[in-house]
Amino acid sequence: MKEIKILNNPGTKAPIMTHTFAVDRGHYGYIWKIYIEAEDPDGDMNKIAVVVNQMGYGHYPTDWIILKPQYREHFIGYLQWNTFSSKTSFLPEWTRITMRVSIFDKAGNESNEVVFPFTFESGVKNQYEYQLPAPFNQSDIPRLGHIMVDLYYEVR
Repeated sequence: MKEIKILNNPGTKAPIMTHTFAVDRGHYGYIWKIYIEAEDPDGDMNKIAVVVNQMGYGHYPTDWIILKPQYREHFIGYLQWNTFSSKTSFLPEWTRITMRVSIFDKAGNESNEVVFPFTFESGVKNQYEYQLPAPFNQSDIPRLGHIMVDLYYEVR
């Protein structure tokens, strides 16, 4: 298989995610927050791409989150995913997913990609009381958008 490289458009620079954080487990229905700090020297960050892969199911279509104008050059914020799905009322214990996140600018350049693993576990205690690392430990971190992916589960 030939390796495909994403090249920046001439004269432009790609966005860079400088810091990220997310917990790696929670119960089904957990409100999962993906914290991101990013910057773009060109000041033209445009949208965040989110791709979810569920073990045993596969990849879901890319979910796009459009950035507000004040976040084009630099931002610290989070993406929110309410993991309860309208497609299924149940996910088995230990269901694993991965979420791939990258940022695109208006010139079509893609940032570095960050992969966040997550396992659904019912016995997780104090999952909303974790200590956020710097730079996310500030007050009033803005929500950048909602992730709109519905998980599936089929009994076979």
